[in-house]
Amino acid sequence: MSELTDPSGAAQPEEPAPAGAAARKRPRPGQRRVQILQTLAEMLQQPGAERITTAALAAKLGVSEAALYRHFASKAQMFEGLIEFIESSVFSLINQIVEREPAGAAQAQRIASVLLQFAERNPGMVRVMVGDALVFEHERLNARMNQFFDRVEGQLRQSLRSAAHANGADTPTLQAQALASALTALIVGRLQRYARSGFRRAPTEHLDLVLPRLGS
Repeated sequence: MSELTDPSGAAQPEEPAPAGAAARKRPRPGQRRVQILQTLAEMLQQPGAERITTAALAAKLGVSEAALYRHFASKAQMFEGLIEFIESSVFSLINQIVEREPAGAAQAQRIASVLLQFAERNPGMVRVMVGDALVFEHERLNARMNQFFDRVEGQLRQSLRSAAHANGADTPTLQAQALASALTALIVGRLQRYARSGFRRAPTEHLDLVLPRLGS
């Protein structure tokens, strides 16, 4: 899985292993928070995993539930931490694509590709992205993931409008809206299939054949 970061964006080092029978060292500030999120993501990526309770998460970490709540006010806040990681990771990649790739159609295809590659490397995050892990959680979490995909579709629409203008399309805005909607549906569908297959059906399967037909 991609490395989680603390809220400041700085990568956190691994917790030092105890030497012999010595007591475990206290994690650095922010490190325990990252460790909690990392463990939650790992538990989510287990095929068939049911709703994860704070008791199960605490047991996995070998700490008390009270210790979890010293770092997060609620389980919803833990999921918000994962969503923040998804947002920062994906949109950082998208910004790089937009800066480096001048062709709109190529931008759109690359955006779809890197998002699905991110998902393939982070199966636990996929359950958050498609909402499976948020079914019994606060509605604001689902709303935030919906906004994430709205932002992705918005960037695809912008890239594809540029491509349509370059190709002399009669209705570039309409064409861009239709193609962006189709690409977003493809992305979401691939993520859902990946999660429901127990992470066996790769979301990047046959992308080289599909994206050129949808991204131009």
